[in-house]
Amino acid sequence: MKSLAELEALRKNALEQIHMRHDRKDGIRIVVGMATCGIAAGARPVLGAFMEEIANRKLSDVTVTQTGCIGVCRLEPVVEVYMPGQEKVTYVKMDAQKAKKVVADHIVNGLVVSEYTIGEVEQ
Repeated sequence: MKSLAELEALRKNALEQIHMRHDRKDGIRIVVGMATCGIAAGARPVLGAFMEEIANRKLSDVTVTQTGCIGVCRLEPVVEVYMPGQEKVTYVKMDAQKAKKVVADHIVNGLVVSEYTIGEVEQ
């Protein structure tokens, strides 16, 4: 760090990420499974992609959080999307590109990306 301005920019960025991950009840929640099974399968880049895409689109009613094991390790990385008044949607075998598509299609436009869901994969 070379200046107070750099430190302030770092602080602002950290506060924005904390706000994004705060567990609110009134908006859309994206929950990424971050147990060792999820991390080993690539959940860290998925979490990062969701956070980046939400920030880039300036979606203030969306929170991104992490949780432990969701229970289907063979389908990791697993992501659950909770939208007010709707059933939870579970996405499986996620990667960063799929995360961006989920934000664009499901979070922004309200269209579930069915080919990434647990129901589609389990058939």
